[in-house]
Amino acid sequence: MSIATSELSSIPATRASGLDTERALAAIERVLNDEPRPVALHEPQFAGNEWEYVKETLDTGWVSSAGKYVERFERQLADYCEVPHAVAVVNGTAALQVCLMLAGGHRDDEVLVPALTFIATANAVSYCEAVPHFCDCSSVTLGIDPHALEQYLSAIAEVSQGQCRNRESGRRIAAVVPMHTFGHPTDMDALAEVAARWRLALVEDVAEALGSRYKGRHVGYHGVTTALSFNGNKIATTGGGGAILTCDAAIARAAKHITTTAKLPHRWAFLHDQVGFNYRLPNINAALGCAQLEQVPGAVAAKRRLAVRYVEEFRRVPGASIFTDAEFAESNYWLVTMLLDRPNEAERDRFLAACHERGILCRPVWTGLHRLPMYCSCPRMELNQAERLEFQVVNLPSSARLGVALEQRDPCRTAK
Repeated sequence: MSIATSELSSIPATRASGLDTERALAAIERVLNDEPRPVALHEPQFAGNEWEYVKETLDTGWVSSAGKYVERFERQLADYCEVPHAVAVVNGTAALQVCLMLAGGHRDDEVLVPALTFIATANAVSYCEAVPHFCDCSSVTLGIDPHALEQYLSAIAEVSQGQCRNRESGRRIAAVVPMHTFGHPTDMDALAEVAARWRLALVEDVAEALGSRYKGRHVGYHGVTTALSFNGNKIATTGGGGAILTCDAAIARAAKHITTTAKLPHRWAFLHDQVGFNYRLPNINAALGCAQLEQVPGAVAAKRRLAVRYVEEFRRVPGASIFTDAEFAESNYWLVTMLLDRPNEAERDRFLAACHERGILCRPVWTGLHRLPMYCSCPRMELNQAERLEFQVVNLPSSARLGVALEQRDPCRTAK
């Protein structure tokens, strides 16, 4: 079953000045029904060929970076994401680091990243010895706001000799890294226009958005390079793992080379032609990933069912609502997001405490990266929306199995 975007966005939410905690808890309880406690925020689901594929790697001894499942995983992933090339690596942060390197991010360059994202986005910039430059986010997508970014660059930057320069710092601004927050696609066409106008490489952070679609196509095709994550809390997991996506064959070859210690092919000699990284995904992890990818369409459908039910239950909850798709997007709803009507840290934390007391393991959004000690001196635009959202967002239990349980309890209600 698929859920149309319109079904998620057409249910009105009651607006009020403050959160009714008890009604919000009751709404969550109705969605979860009799789920045993504690209910995790997001947990993996192993319901396919995982045992068979992983056992084969153990039986044959091919558990490390060589073996048939690595290339099979890459082919499956490229096909599913509708891009020509995928290179599997050890985790999403490593993927993003290499994506930035191959897109042209270098020492002392600035790279535009959202202030409201997981720390790996900024850390990957730092690993390239570049400087994170923090951007505000959109209330429509939760990702980088392309219109605010255009205005900001017009005020502080200039294009000179084919490069974007920060007039205030004197550094080159090399790239922009949109992150599809909680699976909700950023407005990529608008952002791509900004990137082209300001001569910025576009690198997509799709760590949370496997299965999400932008204007009918899987996210990840706008970027020169794109990074994915297969951490244990993602919609598909390899235990720990990531991948680099690209439409450029030369970049794909470079990615494969640099992530396998830059070793030149030879029957026995250890010949390396540059500084590379030991980032290759092991075969045993790739085997798990192959089985997981087979189940992604069903997991996305289940998670969208779950999102619909949360929206229905929260339309009568004063002071909060469920964040839903933009009109151009079809989110995987990696994490279902409750938004307080107003930013209020104390109110948010009281609600989180009440949830945890009932064994409902909700969480807030990340601390704004510009407020962390290692990044507080980095350049940034005005971050009004990001700073509001930091104290409005609560992520609700979002495992795919919860959506499956909904359909099993009430198949007539969820069937379309």
